[in-house]
Amino acid sequence: MLNDYWPLAQLKLATKRLELRVPNDDELSELAQVAAIGVHEPGQQPFLTPWTDLPPRERALHVMQQHWSRRGTWCAEDWALEMGIFNADQPVGMVTLKARNFSVLREVKTESWLGLEFHRQGIGTEARTALLSFAFERLGAVTALTEVFQDNIGSQGVSRRLGYRPDGISRDVLAGRVVVSDRLRLDVSDWATPDPTDLAVTGLAKALPFFSA
Repeated sequence: MLNDYWPLAQLKLATKRLELRVPNDDELSELAQVAAIGVHEPGQQPFLTPWTDLPPRERALHVMQQHWSRRGTWCAEDWALEMGIFNADQPVGMVTLKARNFSVLREVKTESWLGLEFHRQGIGTEARTALLSFAFERLGAVTALTEVFQDNIGSQGVSRRLGYRPDGISRDVLAGRVVVSDRLRLDVSDWATPDPTDLAVTGLAKALPFFSA
C-alpha cells in the first residue's frame, strides 16, 4: 500500500559498490547513529546550519526529524530527495538532491554528509556522481549547484573533480561571524557522462511525477 501512495520508497540508485535509497525508519535510525558518532573532525564546521555541534543524541534526532520534515512537505514544485548511502548494506551517510520549480528551471542542488570513519575512501565522489547522473540523465536537469565553505578542502575537491565551475560567492553569518562560501555550478554541457553500466536506477517510473520531470 505504501508503494502505491509513496513510490519514492522504492527508488534506488546502485553503483559498483554503493546503493543510494530512501531509508525506511529502521534504516534512518541506523544512519542517525552514524551521525551521532561523528561526521567531521573536532573543530571543523562544514555546514551553515551547525547541527553537527549538537550532542550526539540530539545530532541523531536532527537527522531523523529533517528527513521526516522533507518527506512530509514534498510537493512537485519544491522537493528534497534524501537518500541513505549504503556500502554492502552498511549505512555510511546521506545525500540530498533538492529543487524548486524544477519543471521550469531544471536546476538542482546537492548536499551530503558521511560518517567520519568513511571519509577519504572515494565514497563521497561516487555517491555524488550517482546523484548527478540521476539528475542529468534521468530527470533532465540542466544545471547542478552547490555551495561550499572556502576552507572545506574535501568538498571543494570533490566538486572540482566532477567539473563544477566557480559561480560567485555567498556571505552568511555563522555563530556571530561572517563565513564565505564558494558558489559552484555544473552545467550538463560540462558533465562527463560516466559509463552507463556504472549506475542502475530502479523504481523511477512510478516516482517520476513527484519530481515534475
